[in-house]
Amino acid sequence: MARKFFVGGNWKCNGTSEEVKKIVSSLNNSQVPSSDVVEVVVSPPFVFLPLVKSTLRPDFHVAAQNCWVKKGGAFTGEVSAEMLVNLDIPWVILGHSERRSLLNESNEFVGDKVAYALSQGLKVIACVGETLEQREAGSTTEVVAAQTKAIAARVSNWADVVLAYEPVWAIGTGKVATPAQAQEVHYELRKWLQENTSPEVAATTRIIYGGSVNGANCKELAAKPDVDGFLVGGASLKPEFNDIIKSAEVKKSA
Repeated sequence: MARKFFVGGNWKCNGTSEEVKKIVSSLNNSQVPSSDVVEVVVSPPFVFLPLVKSTLRPDFHVAAQNCWVKKGGAFTGEVSAEMLVNLDIPWVILGHSERRSLLNESNEFVGDKVAYALSQGLKVIACVGETLEQREAGSTTEVVAAQTKAIAARVSNWADVVLAYEPVWAIGTGKVATPAQAQEVHYELRKWLQENTSPEVAATTRIIYGGSVNGANCKELAAKPDVDGFLVGGASLKPEFNDIIKSAEVKKSA
């Protein structure tokens, strides 16, 4: 079953309004495959969500980088799913490795956040991935399966979930999993979904790769059968992001 290619750009905690305007202008002028070939979502910091939402071309969408685990209340500094819905933000990234490591978000906490965001009508990019120590110990499959299990235990409908495999050791380090390594983990994740959710969920859920994706390696990664797109960090702030989006054509012709 065909799965539309998905490219997400995570801008993290960077930039000024003028810099964001330049990035949006570059995206608006880019020549990329049509929306029936690739789904493009960009994720600026919270303070820039309204600016990006109001100025970005309509065939690209906007995601928040996080949201709170339950309905809003006395949670200073947090942003609720309801707030994002009110701003007409359709997507949110949850469980990013930086949230897990820096803020100690557990698998269960991430699973709860995914379930609540979905219940409020948001679409979710749910992140899983192993550290270098876990990979060297040979526990990659076990780690990502446990992270995925915590989500699956709380989610019955996967239609609005994109699963992002992001090896922690390849984020912002310049290192990248080889296409074969990425395919191996994506295959195991899809196998886990087939055995623990349903064959339909396994066949239709998009599993994207996030780990130092750039214009040089995107086509080879995109050619792998279980790589359905990318979650891009630093390269999403550069002109090469257009090339990464265009790698959807590789999947289309495969």
